[in-house]
Amino acid sequence: MDKTLDVSIHWFFKGLELLVVVCMVAMVFMVFGNVVLRYAFNSGITVSVEMSRYSFIWLTYIGAMVAMREGGHLGVDTLVKQLPVLGKKLCLFLSESLMLFCNMLFLMGTYQMHELNASNVSPVVGFSMIWIYGIGYVVSVVMGIINLKVLYRLLSGRIRDDELVQVVETEGMPDAKEPFKEVKP
Repeated sequence: MDKTLDVSIHWFFKGLELLVVVCMVAMVFMVFGNVVLRYAFNSGITVSVEMSRYSFIWLTYIGAMVAMREGGHLGVDTLVKQLPVLGKKLCLFLSESLMLFCNMLFLMGTYQMHELNASNVSPVVGFSMIWIYGIGYVVSVVMGIINLKVLYRLLSGRIRDDELVQVVETEGMPDAKEPFKEVKP
Protein backbone atom coordinates (compact mmCIF):
# COMPACT_ATOMS: atom_id res chain seq x y z
CA MET A 1 0.00 0.00 0.00
CA ASP A 2 2.80 2.44 0.90
CA LYS A 3 4.61 1.64 -2.34
CA THR A 4 1.48 2.34 -4.41
CA LEU A 5 0.90 5.62 -2.59
CA ASP A 6 4.52 6.69 -3.08
CA VAL A 7 4.33 5.88 -6.80
CA SER A 8 1.04 7.79 -7.12
CA ILE A 9 2.51 10.82 -5.37
CA HIS A 10 5.60 10.64 -7.57
CA TRP A 11 3.53 10.61 -10.77
CA PHE A 12 1.22 13.35 -9.46
CA PHE A 13 4.21 15.67 -9.04
CA LYS A 14 5.67 14.57 -12.40
CA GLY A 15 2.32 15.58 -13.92
CA LEU A 16 2.58 18.95 -12.18
CA GLU A 17 6.09 19.41 -13.57
CA LEU A 18 4.72 18.65 -17.03
CA LEU A 19 1.98 21.25 -16.50
CA VAL A 20 4.63 23.83 -15.58
CA VAL A 21 6.43 23.10 -18.86
CA VAL A 22 3.19 23.26 -20.85
CA CYS A 23 2.27 26.60 -19.27
CA MET A 24 5.75 28.01 -19.97
CA VAL A 25 5.77 26.85 -23.60
CA ALA A 26 2.24 28.17 -24.13
CA MET A 27 3.23 31.56 -22.69
CA VAL A 28 6.32 31.79 -24.91
CA PHE A 29 4.41 30.90 -28.07
CA MET A 30 1.49 33.21 -27.31
CA VAL A 31 3.56 36.23 -26.36
CA PHE A 32 6.23 35.78 -29.03
CA GLY A 33 3.61 35.02 -31.70
CA ASN A 34 1.64 38.09 -30.75
CA VAL A 35 4.75 40.30 -30.87
CA VAL A 36 5.65 39.00 -34.34
CA LEU A 37 2.11 39.48 -35.58
CA ARG A 38 1.94 43.03 -34.23
CA TYR A 39 5.24 44.14 -35.75
CA ALA A 40 5.12 42.20 -39.01
CA PHE A 41 1.41 42.26 -39.87
CA ASN A 42 0.01 45.04 -37.67
CA SER A 43 -2.45 42.59 -36.12
CA GLY A 44 -2.48 40.21 -33.19
CA ILE A 45 -4.26 37.38 -31.49
CA THR A 46 -6.76 38.87 -29.08
CA VAL A 47 -6.83 36.00 -26.61
CA SER A 48 -3.05 35.59 -26.34
CA VAL A 49 -2.54 38.32 -23.72
CA GLU A 50 -5.29 37.01 -21.48
CA MET A 51 -4.36 33.34 -21.90
CA SER A 52 -0.66 34.01 -21.24
CA ARG A 53 -1.64 35.82 -18.04
CA TYR A 54 -3.72 32.83 -16.94
CA SER A 55 -0.89 30.45 -17.84
CA PHE A 56 1.44 32.54 -15.68
CA ILE A 57 -0.94 32.32 -12.72
CA TRP A 58 -1.14 28.53 -13.01
CA LEU A 59 2.60 28.21 -13.61
CA THR A 60 3.33 30.17 -10.43
CA TYR A 61 1.03 28.15 -8.20
CA ILE A 62 1.96 24.76 -9.67
CA GLY A 63 5.65 25.63 -9.46
CA ALA A 64 5.18 26.58 -5.80
CA MET A 65 3.75 23.12 -5.05
CA VAL A 66 6.63 21.37 -6.80
CA ALA A 67 9.21 23.59 -5.10
CA MET A 68 7.70 22.96 -1.69
CA ARG A 69 7.86 19.20 -2.15
CA GLU A 70 11.49 19.43 -3.21
CA GLY A 71 12.39 21.89 -0.44
CA GLY A 72 13.34 24.48 -3.02
CA HIS A 73 11.79 27.58 -1.47
CA LEU A 74 14.08 30.28 -0.16
CA GLY A 75 14.91 30.29 3.49
CA VAL A 76 17.33 31.82 5.95
CA ASP A 77 18.98 29.29 8.20
CA THR A 78 21.74 31.35 9.81
CA LEU A 79 20.15 31.31 13.27
CA VAL A 80 18.50 27.89 13.06
CA LYS A 81 21.79 26.12 12.24
CA GLN A 82 23.32 27.51 15.45
CA LEU A 83 20.53 26.21 17.70
CA PRO A 84 20.62 22.92 19.60
CA VAL A 85 18.41 20.06 18.35
CA LEU A 86 15.47 21.08 20.55
CA GLY A 87 15.64 24.67 19.20
CA LYS A 88 15.73 23.37 15.62
CA LYS A 89 12.70 21.18 16.33
CA LEU A 90 10.83 24.13 17.84
CA CYS A 91 11.65 26.36 14.84
CA LEU A 92 10.57 23.63 12.40
CA PHE A 93 7.34 23.13 14.34
CA LEU A 94 6.61 26.87 14.33
CA SER A 95 7.41 27.35 10.64
CA GLU A 96 5.37 24.33 9.50
CA SER A 97 2.47 25.33 11.76
CA LEU A 98 2.48 28.89 10.39
CA MET A 99 2.61 27.62 6.82
CA LEU A 100 -0.27 25.24 7.56
CA PHE A 101 -2.24 28.16 9.01
CA CYS A 102 -1.53 30.23 5.87
CA ASN A 103 -2.66 27.35 3.69
CA MET A 104 -5.90 27.09 5.68
CA LEU A 105 -6.45 30.84 5.20
CA PHE A 106 -5.75 30.44 1.48
CA LEU A 107 -8.28 27.59 1.24
CA MET A 108 -10.91 29.56 3.16
CA GLY A 109 -10.29 32.65 1.01
CA THR A 110 -10.60 30.65 -2.20
CA TYR A 111 -13.83 29.14 -0.91
CA GLN A 112 -15.24 32.54 0.07
CA MET A 113 -14.40 33.95 -3.37
CA HIS A 114 -15.71 30.87 -5.19
CA GLU A 115 -19.17 32.21 -5.99
CA LEU A 116 -17.82 35.55 -7.19
CA ASN A 117 -15.17 33.89 -9.38
CA ALA A 118 -17.66 31.33 -10.71
CA SER A 119 -20.07 34.07 -11.81
CA ASN A 120 -17.36 36.41 -13.13
CA VAL A 121 -16.41 35.82 -16.77
CA SER A 122 -13.08 36.80 -18.34
CA PRO A 123 -13.51 39.67 -20.81
CA VAL A 124 -11.93 38.17 -23.93
CA VAL A 125 -11.98 34.38 -23.66
CA GLY A 126 -15.26 34.09 -21.77
CA PHE A 127 -14.02 31.57 -19.17
CA SER A 128 -15.52 31.47 -15.74
CA MET A 129 -12.80 32.90 -13.50
CA ILE A 130 -13.10 29.92 -11.17
CA TRP A 131 -11.10 27.98 -13.79
CA ILE A 132 -8.27 30.42 -13.19
CA TYR A 133 -8.42 31.13 -9.46
CA GLY A 134 -9.79 27.72 -8.44
CA ILE A 135 -6.17 26.53 -8.45
CA GLY A 136 -6.17 27.91 -4.91
CA TYR A 137 -8.09 24.83 -3.78
CA VAL A 138 -5.46 22.46 -5.15
CA VAL A 139 -2.48 24.50 -3.95
CA SER A 140 -3.72 24.99 -0.39
CA VAL A 141 -4.67 21.33 0.03
CA VAL A 142 -1.45 19.92 -1.47
CA MET A 143 0.80 22.29 0.46
CA GLY A 144 -1.21 21.70 3.63
CA ILE A 145 -0.72 17.95 3.26
CA ILE A 146 3.03 18.49 2.88
CA ASN A 147 2.99 20.62 6.07
CA LEU A 148 1.01 17.95 7.92
CA LYS A 149 3.42 15.25 6.79
CA VAL A 150 6.42 17.18 8.13
CA LEU A 151 4.61 17.95 11.40
CA TYR A 152 3.61 14.29 11.80
CA ARG A 153 7.18 13.13 11.22
CA LEU A 154 8.47 15.76 13.66
CA LEU A 155 5.98 15.00 16.44
CA SER A 156 6.32 11.22 16.05
CA GLY A 157 10.12 11.40 16.19
CA ARG A 158 10.57 10.08 12.65
CA ILE A 159 12.48 13.07 11.35
CA ARG A 160 16.27 12.90 11.20
CA ASP A 161 18.42 15.62 12.74
CA ASP A 162 19.77 16.62 9.32
CA GLU A 163 16.18 17.28 8.15
CA LEU A 164 15.45 19.78 10.91
CA VAL A 165 16.83 22.64 8.82
CA GLN A 166 14.54 22.71 5.80
CA VAL A 167 16.74 24.95 3.62
CA VAL A 168 18.52 23.27 0.72
CA GLU A 169 21.92 24.70 -0.11
CA THR A 170 22.99 24.35 -3.73
CA GLU A 171 26.66 24.71 -2.82
CA GLY A 172 26.64 21.44 -0.90
CA MET A 173 24.84 19.47 -3.57
CA PRO A 174 27.06 17.15 -5.61
CA ASP A 175 25.63 18.25 -8.96
CA ALA A 176 25.64 21.98 -8.18
CA LYS A 177 27.40 24.17 -10.70
CA GLU A 178 30.40 26.14 -9.62
CA PRO A 179 29.59 29.81 -9.01
CA PHE A 180 30.60 32.35 -11.61
CA LYS A 181 34.28 33.13 -11.52
CA GLU A 182 35.83 36.42 -12.37
CA VAL A 183 37.54 36.22 -15.74
CA LYS A 184 40.88 37.95 -15.79
CA PRO A 185 42.12 39.42 -19.10
